[in-house]
Amino acid sequence: MKCPFCGTDEDRVIDSRPAREGLAIRRRRECSACGNRFTTYEAPEETTVFVAKSNGAREPFDSKKIFRGISIACNKRPVSVDQIEQITANVEALVSAAEGKEVTSQQIGSWILDELRKVDEVAYVRFASVFKRYENLEGFLSELEKMLSGVRDSSHTV
Repeated sequence: MKCPFCGTDEDRVIDSRPAREGLAIRRRRECSACGNRFTTYEAPEETTVFVAKSNGAREPFDSKKIFRGISIACNKRPVSVDQIEQITANVEALVSAAEGKEVTSQQIGSWILDELRKVDEVAYVRFASVFKRYENLEGFLSELEKMLSGVRDSSHTV
């Protein structure tokens, strides 16, 4: 590491500790040439994951879009901002864990639906109505019937 004061690349680490909530390491260094001290941070290199859209376009993943879409679906529902942030974080973790550097918008939408179903059924249906682009009422009713049969099935397993 080059000293920011004199430019020499000989230093020693005086102290190391976790930083940025464990996502980085803070190192306090001392230059062997001039004796000045400086701090460096070491963090894993972040790779950009791209989203393949249904129209063929590709764009960098943006968790703010996930948060915004979920917030709209949860408008006037008993879903807290903390719950929306948690869903967003869960989906972001799934995107990061996906194989390769690209994930489809369809997969992201499915993950969001899986998370919303656990939190609020109305928000789930709202998001599904936009995500699945129902052409008519029958498609919408089909989704509701699947959801209701899942509720009935899970209530019989107890």
